[in-house]
Amino acid sequence: MQGIFAAINSVFGFIGPLSDFLWDFPTNMEWYRNIPILGNISLAIIVLLGSGIFFTIKLGFIQVTHFKKGIRILTERRTVKTGISPLAAFLLSAAMRVGPGNIIGVTGAIAVGGPGALFWMWISAFFGMAVAYMEAVLAQIFKEKKDDEFVGGLPFYGRKLLGNKVWIGVFLSVLYILYALCCLPAQGFNVVSSVGRMAEILTGKTIPVNSLFYYIAGAVIMILTAAIAFGGIKKVSKWTDMMVPVMAVLYVAVVFILIILNIGRIPYFFTAVFGGAFKPQAFFGGAMGTVLAQGVKRGLMSNEAGQGTITMSAAAADAKHPCEQGILASLGVFLDTIVICTLTGFVVVMAHCWTGENAQVWAELDKLPKFTESIAVLTPGTSMNAVITFLVTLCFGLFAFTCLLGMISFSEIAANRIRKDAACINIVRCIALFVAAFGILCNLAGLELGNLWAFSDLGNILIVYFNVPIVFAGARCVFKATKHYKKNDGTPFDSGVIDRNDCVYWDEKKFEK
Repeated sequence: MQGIFAAINSVFGFIGPLSDFLWDFPTNMEWYRNIPILGNISLAIIVLLGSGIFFTIKLGFIQVTHFKKGIRILTERRTVKTGISPLAAFLLSAAMRVGPGNIIGVTGAIAVGGPGALFWMWISAFFGMAVAYMEAVLAQIFKEKKDDEFVGGLPFYGRKLLGNKVWIGVFLSVLYILYALCCLPAQGFNVVSSVGRMAEILTGKTIPVNSLFYYIAGAVIMILTAAIAFGGIKKVSKWTDMMVPVMAVLYVAVVFILIILNIGRIPYFFTAVFGGAFKPQAFFGGAMGTVLAQGVKRGLMSNEAGQGTITMSAAAADAKHPCEQGILASLGVFLDTIVICTLTGFVVVMAHCWTGENAQVWAELDKLPKFTESIAVLTPGTSMNAVITFLVTLCFGLFAFTCLLGMISFSEIAANRIRKDAACINIVRCIALFVAAFGILCNLAGLELGNLWAFSDLGNILIVYFNVPIVFAGARCVFKATKHYKKNDGTPFDSGVIDRNDCVYWDEKKFEK
């Protein structure tokens, strides 16, 4: 078995360096790297952040002006006949956005870039809200009806905006499915390892990763995942409707307890974040560009604005107007980064484990142990620390499990752009489950296929470079739809609003009335 794993790892040996090159380009070139501040910021970050600034201005800061409107939409009670409700779609998108990266990614960004990275995370999230709005509106405009569900997202609006070529839709579908498949193993393992860590806290004993307990836990998780995934988008949304509020509220409550217990450290938090944003400490590299790059990259990669990877959930909603779901998509970015990531930042920054006699030990820890060690510093007493650590681990496991469900579900929606028959959809579901199980087995065996895991980073950057130009190609459609939405004159949305003739669902909906 080890020989098989080693062979697979070696075959994909080129993926890691290729992924790093694309993410770092052109910071990996000396002439560019020598440019002050800018030399630390990659093209990917410039594209994502620059797009956010442009769309924010063109949309009239819609993430601010329509923030309250979004809250009202979330609190509305609706009965839908086709697809899922806007609230369910919001929670489904949150299931993907709010993942393990909200803990380990933020911790890693602060460890590398210092507290100031959190400030730039906020900046990237603010402008990322506009990008999320753009792609969600496009997903709604070009969604399609399939039985009692809606399907849409990047593969669908990409095909329509690029000449309605069949191969474009298929290519974008395959690109997303490959991206999801390469992320699934890590998410599967995160769920299993979280269950194991909680069991260790409860029993007070160390449980070997290759023990029967882990294999049983892995099997139960895969059976539960299969039962939910094969129920379709509506069943997945029912589970995310339950889990997302629980995990979000629980995580907020736990961190608020830590903040109350350490209320005297709050002034230090704000001083460190705002001071570090422009005057980074030497411990973190001493270059403002490094702090900015860490914050922007982690913010955008956490909330996934601009990647097109959340657009399937936006399309699944039975919205009254395409822009309605765009507003909710921008709120999703707010929840992910401004709320959840900031709470993680509170814990790491207030603990400031990078100082003192144990600073070097903390620096050498992995990202999740860095976070749990920060919790220990902020928690008085062993019993309290065990309770807090257990609850955070539970949240971490739920973050990973909802991501697991979301990736399988979104892969299913993307597959509809290839073929809409049940056989194709079930094949995608089975492959996704197999890949997730494969990742669990690899990790339980103590093996890490680092080169294979690098596929997720590669898929991320490739989707960014494909999705952002497509969003710009459809920008006029969104701007016209937004103008119509703001006018609010009672006229229904249809193809004529954006000077097209291919918004099939919206045209049929108008005709039905």
